[in-house]
Amino acid sequence: MKMQGLIGRKLGMTQIFDDNGKRVAVTVIDAGPCVIVQRKTKDKDGYDAVQLGYGAMKEKNAGKPAMGRFKKAGVEPVRLLREFPVDAADEGLEVGAAIGPSIFEGVSHVDIIGTTKGRGFQGVVKRYRMAGGRMTHGGHSKRRVGSIGQCSYPARVAKGQRMPGHMGNKRITQQNLRVVGIRADENLILVMGAVPGPAGGFVIVKKALKKSA
Repeated sequence: MKMQGLIGRKLGMTQIFDDNGKRVAVTVIDAGPCVIVQRKTKDKDGYDAVQLGYGAMKEKNAGKPAMGRFKKAGVEPVRLLREFPVDAADEGLEVGAAIGPSIFEGVSHVDIIGTTKGRGFQGVVKRYRMAGGRMTHGGHSKRRVGSIGQCSYPARVAKGQRMPGHMGNKRITQQNLRVVGIRADENLILVMGAVPGPAGGFVIVKKALKKSA
């Protein structure tokens, strides 16, 4: 099974030219190196997994329980911890080992999990791209929801009605993004298309569940 994913950080978007001279829009992800902070086993924890850490952090900013874990593992403090399943027979995944983007060599597509930008409280025109009312003089329903009620039966607003509310700041999984290039010496992964979240935001990169090389 080996490692199925890494923690990374979205650096931003750029464009490159492929072998056919076609311009391709790509997202650059700084993927690692991620350090193994803990190895969980079925005998002790009930399942087999490794806990990866990413993002350097000052010791003064880490809590005492976290520092106890880092010192026990013999690693520097990290900002983000995530678990990835592995097989019990997988070797080379000892505590303190560093994992880089080279695990994606030969992988054609990846799934990337990120948190979208928070956009606060928004109306239906921006949140759901509703058309709104007439933009004419005297119109009173320019960017409003419009009618949401029903007849005397059932005399209520249907569940799931699209209305104004909080927009963004959601965990999104973008599936089947094609891997354009891997620069292991720089810990970079280039994927075709957009990735959820702002530049500088943390993401999780996994081998695609639905597509393989």
